[in-house]
Amino acid sequence: MEIPDPIIRCQGLGRRFGKAWAVEGLDLEIRRGELFGLVGPDGAGKTTTLRLFAGLLSISEGEAWIAGYDLSRQAEAAKRKVGYMAQEFSLYGELSVMENLRFFAAIFDVDPQEVELRAADLLAFAGLEGFEGRRAVHLSGGMKKKLALACTLIHEPEVLLLDEPTTGVDPVSRREFWEILGDLNLRGTTIVVSTPYMDEADRCMRVGLMYEGRMIICDTPEALRRRLPGDLLELRPEDWRAARRTLAGMQGVLEVQTYGEALHLVVDDAGVRMPEIQARLEEEGVGIRSLRQTPPRMEEAFISLIRQMDTQKAD
Repeated sequence: MEIPDPIIRCQGLGRRFGKAWAVEGLDLEIRRGELFGLVGPDGAGKTTTLRLFAGLLSISEGEAWIAGYDLSRQAEAAKRKVGYMAQEFSLYGELSVMENLRFFAAIFDVDPQEVELRAADLLAFAGLEGFEGRRAVHLSGGMKKKLALACTLIHEPEVLLLDEPTTGVDPVSRREFWEILGDLNLRGTTIVVSTPYMDEADRCMRVGLMYEGRMIICDTPEALRRRLPGDLLELRPEDWRAARRTLAGMQGVLEVQTYGEALHLVVDDAGVRMPEIQARLEEEGVGIRSLRQTPPRMEEAFISLIRQMDTQKAD
């Protein structure tokens, strides 16, 4: 099967603010038509990376190309091919839904004869039909996000750059937003999205984990899940605090992650450790509601990788 050419490519890309590097030594290729996810803790460099790709920040070192344009020399021209949606996308609250679409169409010099047709298609696509006259300030959080996306798409960009687009919206709106992204991707749009939600990262074709301005690892969600160093157990104890104290440092228990009143235990061998864990908790008088082996998710793999980075940094 033929592999599409990269639509985004960077080598040694870096951006410095004063003496501090927000992004450093970034080597990355994103293929045309790919849905690519960026994850990492706050301050990892995700927003800076997207703003570099969008041509909104100058490059401090290295090189980057997007849609055939060299971002060091042709950033303004590249913007015609790129749609960028920031975390706090600035809709004009006093303008109606339709007026916002017309405004952003004018910014990108969209042919006036095409604006109405494109706007109608986008409103239908985003589920905003019937709200054309409503002022943006009166939209729900989810509808504002969908309108922001429609405004980002009005000039029909080849590449869509989204910075945590679903943060702060309800679960139903989040799911609807991702259904729209999936349809866009099927139509051929290349999408690069940063997200704090691991279930969203799991929807991507590949995921890049950033840490302190550097790309630590880049692979498919399935391959990243396989990097969890051992088997995963889900423990639901009567007292999760007591269970955590009891199991921390126990032989064969590599990690203990807390999820509400449940504990996720990364162990070296589930078959060996499950009866040992059960026996230890019984000795300490900690009741067990359930203990079972479960497939690893992106969330456990992500937490494990970040902890490994923190441990290496401390050493």
